[in-house]
Amino acid sequence: MKIFASFLLTCTLLLSAATSFAQQAAPKAKGPATETLQLKTSAVCEMCKARLEKALAYEKGVQSATLDVSSQQLTVTYRPDKTTPTALRSAVQKTGYDADDQLADARAYDRLPDCCKKTNSIH
Repeated sequence: MKIFASFLLTCTLLLSAATSFAQQAAPKAKGPATETLQLKTSAVCEMCKARLEKALAYEKGVQSATLDVSSQQLTVTYRPDKTTPTALRSAVQKTGYDADDQLADARAYDRLPDCCKKTNSIH
């Protein structure tokens, strides 16, 4: 019985030491810091929403992009160590839409479907 008690105590101590070591050895994982940018766009419809969100999904450092069509507000969550607000505005412009007070790239705007153009009389 004494041998069994010693064996049980030894196993308990080894398990406790292993658990303690594992907690010390593995640092807590921190996610990368993100920032949020809100841009006023010239987007006018659901096709614009899909186009902008898809284009920004391919931009380096972008975690998410969501367009509220009714307010034309694009919210972008991004990693500041990978991209900048200036680069994100440029990506919106290259997609064919205004970004805040900066006008869309003319060639990209011309390639937009008619329903997505801000000069369309339907909107």
